[in-house]
Amino acid sequence: MEKIAVLTDTNSSITTKEAAERGIYLTKMPFTIDGEEYVEDVNCTYEEFCERLEAGADVSTAQPVLGDLLDQWEELLETYDKVLYIPMSSALSGSCETAMGMAQDYDGRILVVDNKRISISQRRSVIDALVMIEHGLSAEEIKTYLENDSYNASIYLAVNTLELLKKSGRVTSAAAAIATIMNIKPVLTIQGGKLDSYSKERGMKKAEKILLRAIEQDKEKRFSQGNSVIYAAYSGNREEGEEWLNTVREYFKDPTIELYRLPISIVCHVSTGVRGIGVMGYLS
Repeated sequence: MEKIAVLTDTNSSITTKEAAERGIYLTKMPFTIDGEEYVEDVNCTYEEFCERLEAGADVSTAQPVLGDLLDQWEELLETYDKVLYIPMSSALSGSCETAMGMAQDYDGRILVVDNKRISISQRRSVIDALVMIEHGLSAEEIKTYLENDSYNASIYLAVNTLELLKKSGRVTSAAAAIATIMNIKPVLTIQGGKLDSYSKERGMKKAEKILLRAIEQDKEKRFSQGNSVIYAAYSGNREEGEEWLNTVREYFKDPTIELYRLPISIVCHVSTGVRGIGVMGYLS
């Protein structure tokens, strides 16, 4: 049986610690703070990033260094027959398409999965890849399954502030000012890797209810057949995230629902204080 390495990036919400425990390999995505480039868990922790963001620092995402990715591939191929690389959705970054181009030079030993996912849904794909490896599927079979299953996921986010969305041009300054005065919390959705508006609610509590109802509807309609799993997510303060997790568990009467932090690549656009929730199919 061929030896397959599973490589993903930190956009998957998989931490360095979890990756080490599960035998997953991580490409750490860079970001900038006040014009200076950082890499998570190399020269800046997630917590430090959030602290500086809340203090008013200018943050943005950055493209990975392609040479570093190639070095990872080369190193893994010394031990493994094939590498399954599961990056963030091609709809959100050009790095997936770039990786696909580079993989053509490896005679089929590097398989780049365009999974159309990010954060907790991307994480689920990585875990499913591990399950399929345990069941003896080939790297090609796993890639085909994950790409065919890519849209079998929903994520919803309740955003606490429009400041970063204003900076990115997604909302106007006037709209952001009105939203702040009216305590408007936008609810966004990620479907197939694309971030879109879902609704606008007055106050975070109302926005949270919309998140719960949206997932409940998806679970009843889109995920009524087969296995599905709900994840809670947050950005910034872990204690607030735990409170949100308790709300989700109580609503769905499911104490097994897990909590994950949103990756820095998303926090760069939606800031801290976000409540997130997702539902997706999974392999048992």
